[in-house]
Amino acid sequence: MNWVRDLAHKHELQADRTAAATRRAVSARGLRVGRASNVGHVRDHNEDVLLTFETVQLGAQAVEPLGWFVLADGMGGEQSGEKASALAARVVTYQFLNEILRSYLFNEPRGASQPPLSEVLSEAVSAANRAVHDQVPGGGTTLTCALVLGARAYLAHVGDSRAYLFADDKLRQITQDHSLVDRLVALGQISPSEALHHPQRNVLYRAVGQGDTVEVDTYVEPLPLSSKYRLLLCCDGLWGSVGGDRLEEILRTAPTPQETCDRLVEAANVAGGTDNITVVVVEPQEYPG
Repeated sequence: MNWVRDLAHKHELQADRTAAATRRAVSARGLRVGRASNVGHVRDHNEDVLLTFETVQLGAQAVEPLGWFVLADGMGGEQSGEKASALAARVVTYQFLNEILRSYLFNEPRGASQPPLSEVLSEAVSAANRAVHDQVPGGGTTLTCALVLGARAYLAHVGDSRAYLFADDKLRQITQDHSLVDRLVALGQISPSEALHHPQRNVLYRAVGQGDTVEVDTYVEPLPLSSKYRLLLCCDGLWGSVGGDRLEEILRTAPTPQETCDRLVEAANVAGGTDNITVVVVEPQEYPG
């Protein structure tokens, strides 16, 4: 009856291979990304900067997908704004590459002696702040960074650009604006609808490059694995022109992240295009194996 045992063993091996292939297929996740930046209808140049990259390694030594997304909205006269936003995006990314990407590529676990990822991102934004303060006098910028790593998004944020999460058919703002009107709303002195048209709606009390140091907000956002999500980073040129209900509708109905970005930019321009419009949309992607 050796042939019976051999056949049973063969079936067990095949079942093991099938189960392993199924596990690999389930874990073979990446990121699908859409990007757009538009000058709008009123400004004559674009002071926004968007810097992104994403990586996925498939195969027997697969590691969880990683995405890095930086959005900066510059401010200041005589091209100071665009210089500040570009410098901030590059410096914060340089710090990220040095501190995080190497350990990711070699799948090195972060030991107890290493700072948490949120702290690393905060230090990276502080480095960007010092660079802008020293090298771009009179310039400043918002800076919103998102590190998507597996089932979490780690964010660092200064200013009034925003990060949103669309999940479970609902849109939720993650970041808090560092603007005068947002503080007035928090104090109950004006309503959110009044804030959209307030004459000082563009005044920030915290921005990169305004001083020697900057306070950085950090967030750790769990990402749903059992359902689809879309992570949105955008400047005030989008959210200041397009209401939350319309943002939610586009994120719900657009078939791809790139189509989502294109529709969001179009909606902001239809609403007047009074500012530069920059967006990035990220969603999970399953690979077949």
